[in-house]
Amino acid sequence: MASENGDKVELGFNIVVPETKPNKDWVLLSLRVVAFFATASATLVMALNKETKSLIVATIGSTPVTATLNAKFNQSPAFVFFVIANGNASIHNLMMIAVDILVPQYDYKGLRFALIAILDMMTMALASAGDGAATFISELGRNGNSHARWDKICDKFETYCNRGGAALITSFIGFILLLIITVMSIIKLLKPNRINHAP
Repeated sequence: MASENGDKVELGFNIVVPETKPNKDWVLLSLRVVAFFATASATLVMALNKETKSLIVATIGSTPVTATLNAKFNQSPAFVFFVIANGNASIHNLMMIAVDILVPQYDYKGLRFALIAILDMMTMALASAGDGAATFISELGRNGNSHARWDKICDKFETYCNRGGAALITSFIGFILLLIITVMSIIKLLKPNRINHAP
């Protein structure tokens, strides 16, 4: 724009928009709380899972010979791994809940976001491995394997198997939530910093 004496006058608007502090991500926090309860309940149900039964193992003449057998989670390395994996996922989610509540999100830097995303991914991978191992052994216990001549045990220890199945279902719910949380953590990591600039 030209003035009366021929000088150019530049009209510029430098609008400084203050950087807003991001609100807490309540969706992610809620998912972490539900995932914590799912993995913690799966851990407790499997860790406390045991059943004792007296079974007839032989008959001598007309006298039955009985034996008392115990079914416990720690008799299978796969179930022990399942308890460790879900316990680890529970502790991880509890720590992340504490971080979300106690640490303001505007204090997060890129490295902290990256560390949280990496830890979420590692926890999800460990939970997936624990679920897979326990599912394989559970299927073997329920149906046996006729080719390897391994007998099923769930017809004898039905309560034990039902509790183990409930722990598996709860753990898979926790795993699905961990998968969603991991995706959300990665998306949050890839988002650019929210700084508003006027054109």
